[in-house]
Amino acid sequence: MLDDFMTRAVLAGTGVAFAAAPLGSFVVWRRMAYFGDATAHAAILGVALSLALQMSIFAGAMAVALAMALAVTMLSGRGYAMDTLLGVLAHSALAFGLVAVSFLSGIRIDLMAYLFGDILAVSRADLAVIWGGAAMVVVLMAWRWSALLTATLSEELAYASGIDPRREQLFLTLALAITVAVAIKVVGVLLIAAMLIIPAAAARPVSRTPEQMAVAAAVIGAVSAVVGLQSAYVFDTPAGPSIVCVAALTFLATSLLRNLRA
Repeated sequence: MLDDFMTRAVLAGTGVAFAAAPLGSFVVWRRMAYFGDATAHAAILGVALSLALQMSIFAGAMAVALAMALAVTMLSGRGYAMDTLLGVLAHSALAFGLVAVSFLSGIRIDLMAYLFGDILAVSRADLAVIWGGAAMVVVLMAWRWSALLTATLSEELAYASGIDPRREQLFLTLALAITVAVAIKVVGVLLIAAMLIIPAAAARPVSRTPEQMAVAAAVIGAVSAVVGLQSAYVFDTPAGPSIVCVAALTFLATSLLRNLRA
């Protein structure tokens, strides 16, 4: 079954959806959309370093994404507005990554595949990395779920419950770095934030509890991957953007449903 490239693509898209769903819910609740975008942009620098050092793309992308997220966390509140800080770091990391790629001699690289994803070229080894990373994210989020919800609801309530909000932020940062690293092959660095935010935003109007929203986001992400791949096959369109388009249409549908109910 895994010899079929479409089957591998569906499995890869589903794995990314499962990783992004619980994390994307917190990104939406905490209004961290730009934070996720900045972390994703930094991953292209990790790709360049991985190719230069002949190491795993997954390891390099995750290391740089984690470094970016930690840098933003430490520098926030030190005289810079958060949106300014994220804008400077995100675009700087992306620019440095693209420049670093141009210096790689003797290495053939399809830059568009890393920017917009190349889900149809996913291999068995890539599937192992994607599902391994997704499992790590799901386990980490399940382990810290209650503490993360409390810290998201109120920092004062978290401190009163013996929970350190900054420690929970670090767990969230680690999960974000892993998700970026596993999703880079599927949707690329420019569309990773979309897969984090759109399924979770689409699930919000049809969910009554945080757990329902995370599960609904995973279902919407997985369905978007399957339908998007099918649409790309039928209409001969780019696979990664097609997946995001389906998720966006789902968001539109759930938003209209909420307005009709209101």
